[in-house]
Amino acid sequence: MDVEDINTVAVLGAGNMGHGIAEVAAIAGYDVAMRDIKEEFVQNGYEQIEWSLGKLAEKDRLSEDEADAALARVTPVVEMEEAVGDADVIIEAVPEQMDIKKDVYGEVEEYAPDRALFATNTSSLSITELAGVTERPEQFCGMHFFNPPVRMDLVEVISGAETAEDTLEAIEQLAEAFDKSPVRVHKDEPGFIVNRILVPLMNEACWLVSEDDATIAEVDSTTKYGMGLPMGSFELADLTGIDVGYHVLEYMHEVLGEAYEPSPLFESKVESEELGKKTGKGFYDYDNGGVDIPTDEQSELVEKRLLAAMANEVAKLVGGDVAPPKSIDEAVQLGAGFPDGPVKLVDEYGLENLQETLEEAYEETGHERYNPDEYLAERADEGGFYVSDESDDGLEFEAIRVEYPGDMVGHIVIDRPHRMNTISNELLAELSEAIDLLEDDDEVRSILITGEGDRAFSAGADVQSMASGADPLQGQELSREGQQTFGKLEACDLPVVAGIDGYCLGGGMELATCADLRVASERSEFGQPELDLGLLPGWGGTQRLKHIVGEGRAKEIILTADRFEAATMADYGFVNDVVDNDNLLEEALELASDLAGGPPIAQKFTKRAMLAGRDDTDAGLEYEASAFGHLMGTEDLMEGMTAFMGDGEPEFEGK
Repeated sequence: MDVEDINTVAVLGAGNMGHGIAEVAAIAGYDVAMRDIKEEFVQNGYEQIEWSLGKLAEKDRLSEDEADAALARVTPVVEMEEAVGDADVIIEAVPEQMDIKKDVYGEVEEYAPDRALFATNTSSLSITELAGVTERPEQFCGMHFFNPPVRMDLVEVISGAETAEDTLEAIEQLAEAFDKSPVRVHKDEPGFIVNRILVPLMNEACWLVSEDDATIAEVDSTTKYGMGLPMGSFELADLTGIDVGYHVLEYMHEVLGEAYEPSPLFESKVESEELGKKTGKGFYDYDNGGVDIPTDEQSELVEKRLLAAMANEVAKLVGGDVAPPKSIDEAVQLGAGFPDGPVKLVDEYGLENLQETLEEAYEETGHERYNPDEYLAERADEGGFYVSDESDDGLEFEAIRVEYPGDMVGHIVIDRPHRMNTISNELLAELSEAIDLLEDDDEVRSILITGEGDRAFSAGADVQSMASGADPLQGQELSREGQQTFGKLEACDLPVVAGIDGYCLGGGMELATCADLRVASERSEFGQPELDLGLLPGWGGTQRLKHIVGEGRAKEIILTADRFEAATMADYGFVNDVVDNDNLLEEALELASDLAGGPPIAQKFTKRAMLAGRDDTDAGLEYEASAFGHLMGTEDLMEGMTAFMGDGEPEFEGK
């Protein structure tokens, strides 16, 4: 079955995941039957979809007509035959218990048409075992969404032992039609990719505390501020529910053995029903202050042990052909918000060091979780999990992409959608390299900068990945690094266009300020929220913005820390053009292409003269006169004059 053959989707389960998946499918234009065992359950799910669609319309993520049309495509039902009788794809999202899911598939098999594909939203249970209940294991796979489905981009597409390749391809295409990012899991292993990394990591954090090697404060300070992860390990467990991770770990322990034995601390929290934020108490007490993570209690032992645990799980996934390194990094970045993927993190730390950490801990404790996987040693000898292609002389980027859409335009895409395209140290370094790359390319005459996806051009600095504490010297260094990179973009000889779609905040707005022209979609939002955090714009925003909108408006934007709509920023003179949401990339590329067709020498001198005269008009005028004289002797001038006299289009060559 191809995705073109899929028109109707049945979602079994109307709880948080079920109604979220149903909403995503309906937004994508599919007719959806959402089924649960009681009318009150399915009606509650339907009302949740209605509420969510209303919120999306309020935030201009959908028009009101689109929201109404999506809701009209959802049919709440209780009878199984009515739900699945005409379905092309059936997505099951019932409670995470093997017996319940098996009972559901036994009933589904009775009524589903022969063509229907079955996809389970299980987060860890065996795809192969569930498929065995049906008479179509080749048409059965995992389709694991992340909570909440409307916001989270990742979908793990998991193969069972007998799943056909065309089934996997169809489900991947369906995920893309849902505007999600599918990542293939090639083998049916407990935890798949994301939970296989996160749950043992959480368990190791608990073991460290159980065995008095660290405190909760040290673990969370290290993970959040030392390693730059989005949340502390215990903070994350409390947010997602301690019991959720524990049940996944129990299943891993049952299937994979003693390496996944739950730690006493993990076990005790579940037994005492202190399950995290949802119960008011977990690793933190939410009735008495909640999460309080110190910034300065980082531990080298904690970092080594946690990274070693990740390295061992990565080795088992890659060595066991469950997923390649790139898929693991993509999945964990999208599904868990890691600034860098776990494979990259352990490669950069050094696999030899982490293997040694495991060996020492295994010798000391004898616990199977520290037993290094054989593939880890193999990759440590090779220097890492990633294999570099020595024949490729080109630059490789992780946080950005450099594309060449034609018409002499170099397109820089900020490629961190899992982090709202926030700006990290790595991104700053890569942006600097990309500017040099494009300036040195004789085939490139202009630069276009956009953010991946439609949620954010860039939502600002990725502070957690950049700084591990309140060190003034480190802050100064960070500010100067951003100032230097953004200054390079501003001073670039090529015309630069920023195509802004979604949030353009903080450091993202400072980046856009360095472009020569800015095109924004109607839904874009702008702001410099740094003062709300007790900071100030540190990458040139206090200096550059006033030259575009005037000092009064610049002070308004920075001192109020408010959000501003695209139309308002156009009135202020910051945005040159506001376009329809769907046309942003096309319009921005057209503008960049127009600039690329201009006279490159004159453009270069124009930008330099304006920069020279920014704070010293006389210096600017002097540069202007010198440049004017130089241009009088260029071939471009003759080309321009000839085309003007002949009423034609000039073809400037930069000579």
